[in-house]
Amino acid sequence: MSPHDPARGFASLAVHAGQEPDAETGAVIPPVHFSTTYAQDGIGGLRHGYEYGRSGNPTRTALQTQLAALEGGAHAFSFASGLAAEDTLLRAALSPGDEVLLGNDVYGGTYRLLARVLGTWGVRLRVVDMSDADAVCAAVEASPPQILWVETPSNPLLRIIDIAGLAAIGHAAGALVVVDNTFATPALQQPLALGADVVVHSTTKYLGGHSDVVGGALVTSDDALAEKIGFLQYAVGAVSGPLDAWLTTRGIKTLDVRMQRHSENAAAVAAFLDGHERVARVYYPGLAAHPGHELAGRQMSRFGGIVSVALESGEAARRFAESTRLFTLAESLGGVESLVNYPDAMTHASVRGTEAAVPVEIVRLSVGIEDPGDLLADVAQALAV
Repeated sequence: MSPHDPARGFASLAVHAGQEPDAETGAVIPPVHFSTTYAQDGIGGLRHGYEYGRSGNPTRTALQTQLAALEGGAHAFSFASGLAAEDTLLRAALSPGDEVLLGNDVYGGTYRLLARVLGTWGVRLRVVDMSDADAVCAAVEASPPQILWVETPSNPLLRIIDIAGLAAIGHAAGALVVVDNTFATPALQQPLALGADVVVHSTTKYLGGHSDVVGGALVTSDDALAEKIGFLQYAVGAVSGPLDAWLTTRGIKTLDVRMQRHSENAAAVAAFLDGHERVARVYYPGLAAHPGHELAGRQMSRFGGIVSVALESGEAARRFAESTRLFTLAESLGGVESLVNYPDAMTHASVRGTEAAVPVEIVRLSVGIEDPGDLLADVAQALAV
């Protein structure tokens, strides 16, 4: 957006960034551009830089403009999935023999990508509790990594990581500091402003927000890194299609109000579960007893829509996950509808037996925007089964 645009606040940027009315018709919603190729005014005479759908698409450009504005970055890139975005970033930033320092509570797909895909390419992986700054310092001093990969809140145990503190540790060692901001979204947390170099998103989750589009994104203000990412986005080609980009943009326009409702409902669910006789522990940073509560209050504006809970046993966790009625048993998270997930056998099955394994008694709730009374009633009846 130009410096003269009236949109300044987050909610205004979410609605207006990259969304100028169509120049020809005045359509308030920009059209979806499905064309795979673009007419040239003579050989090499490109109109606004567009030549072929993989190298550029106006609908994808609009989404990337929107993403950069929301995260406060200079460059944004949209991909076909969150893992495609991660893979592109890792290819851009690493060479064989380089090392990534990763948290021990992370999305299973990230661990799998590093350990089983890029590991065969020669990328080394070490795991540490990122919520323990002393442990991170010791790990970095023992062997400085090329990338310090932070996920906060973490998936699925909702650990809160000090972004500014770890950025200082990573930068002192010459590491690139990457933050997966999928759980918080830029509506609640902006890692670049806290010192991170790159923000990663699975836009499938809260940014899209309606469980109807798969996508991923990278945002950075590092010009040199952005040039490498842009080259790989074009050369490898895992780009978001025009309809996927448009659906993501449409979802982002309501991100601010959705995250408010997600957070309010999650807080109600967490409070109900906390202290329940069938519940061993509740993981939610909005609870005062959460070890990261104070830090989350400083670096997040709200506490988010994910609540994880430890039941009495793995059997009890499975029974609960299969007994909800309004919460749908499914993969993924971040949609307007509430979902329940059993990580050990679902989203995190690929990390069983590793440093990132999820305890069998854990259930993850993605709390939607339904009536809170209905959500509490569903959780209550599932616990009574």
